Amino acid sequence: MPGAKLDSYPVTVDILIPFWGDPGLLFDTVDSVFAQTDDDWTLTVIDDAYPDETVPARFAAMDDPRVTYVRHEHNEGIVAGFRECVARGRSEWLVVLGCDDLLHPRYVELVHRTAAAHPGADIIQPGVQVIDSDGRPSAPLADRVKRMLAPSTRAGDAVLRGEALATSLTRGNWLYWPSLAFRTATIQRHDFRDDLPIILDLAILLDIAFDGGTLVFTPELAFSYRRHSASASQTSLLDGRRFSDERRYYGEIAARSAAAGWRSTARAARWRPFSRLHAATELPRVLRHGSAAGRRAAFAHILG
Repeated sequence: MPGAKLDSYPVTVDILIPFWGDPGLLFDTVDSVFAQTDDDWTLTVIDDAYPDETVPARFAAMDDPRVTYVRHEHNEGIVAGFRECVARGRSEWLVVLGCDDLLHPRYVELVHRTAAAHPGADIIQPGVQVIDSDGRPSAPLADRVKRMLAPSTRAGDAVLRGEALATSLTRGNWLYWPSLAFRTATIQRHDFRDDLPIILDLAILLDIAFDGGTLVFTPELAFSYRRHSASASQTSLLDGRRFSDERRYYGEIAARSAAAGWRSTARAARWRPFSRLHAATELPRVLRHGSAAGRRAAFAHILG
């Protein structure tokens, strides 16, 4: 029954939303939290000084002890927002939810079931549906490639740990960050890198993998990820930041893996096949619309 707590899964999930964007989409995201079949969750919205008074007014009118609304006086940026979300986690599991993404009604229930079935899990990746800016199902090339890179779940949940997880993500990041549930104690042992704002998710995920962390991929569809053509990650392709950061970071991972004796990860980092392929598929757009720095970065990433 909607709103009923599943007492057999007594794990509380902290859902934290760093907000800067469309208030209407944020309200849809919040509604998707309230629509959970399992009400064992808390919600914290961190408003990064977005200039719209409808947002604080909406939360001021809410009368639910599970909901916390925090508004910054000044815009602090994405890295600070993610860092604050993780620091505010108090329960066993936390989710840094995108302010325009949608939980399916059984998302929290799925986290509880998966955590109970895999007590050693540090990260849970549910099945994800990609939607466009209007909320319609979408399947752009990047997401078709992600499906190819994901491990098989024909025999049930896929479990990756340590080197196997690091190698999988280094070949190509097939995860959807806003959909991930993290064991709070695990992610709080690590930090986001200020110098990698576009791929900060991959960097902290690989830190967890190098620390011996375990990821469980369960195929049950429980999340809608909204992909925008004008997102920060997309615009960073045109000015070169994305490819420059990736190339530098994969060099770091190759060296770190070699030092750890993780040969498969080191090899994947040196070749970075799907990262190069991504740059190659984006090259026509970069050539048409990108800056000179963007074009140089794309060629260097493909050929270097």
